[in-house]
Amino acid sequence: MIDGDNVDTDVMYPGEFLNIEDPEAMKAHLFEGYDPALRDQLGDDAIIVTGSNFGIGSSREHVPLAMKAWGVRCVLGKSFARIFRRNCVNLGLLAVACPGAVEAVQSSGSSIRIDTDTGSIAVDGQTFQAEPVPDLVRELQDAGGLVEWAQRRTHAG
Repeated sequence: MIDGDNVDTDVMYPGEFLNIEDPEAMKAHLFEGYDPALRDQLGDDAIIVTGSNFGIGSSREHVPLAMKAWGVRCVLGKSFARIFRRNCVNLGLLAVACPGAVEAVQSSGSSIRIDTDTGSIAVDGQTFQAEPVPDLVRELQDAGGLVEWAQRRTHAG
């Protein structure tokens, strides 16, 4: 869980590491300027829970790339900065906005289930409604991102 609003990509992934291009190598620097201990909570199928306007700042693709490399499946937030949400879509990382669901998360051990078809989010037995994930965004996520999606379409035809 990342507490607070307006968490900036510039602190989540400091500029001194921007020359790293391999997502596996990026992992070591995710949250470096914010709280490096957060990396210890990540792993396969992790859902990062955030406050409002998450991902403001520079358009650092490194943040969602490093999150994916850690095994993060989704970022659940109250709201997202436009460029961060777009980077998530383009890179195949699910970003879902639902303030009520975020408020219901009590700890890093909370059970969270997201139905991307309906937008239904269950948090520790409570149900919340977000916008359903558009078909194209689900396709991009399933493909691994925009580039992979486009490559599949090019080779399929």
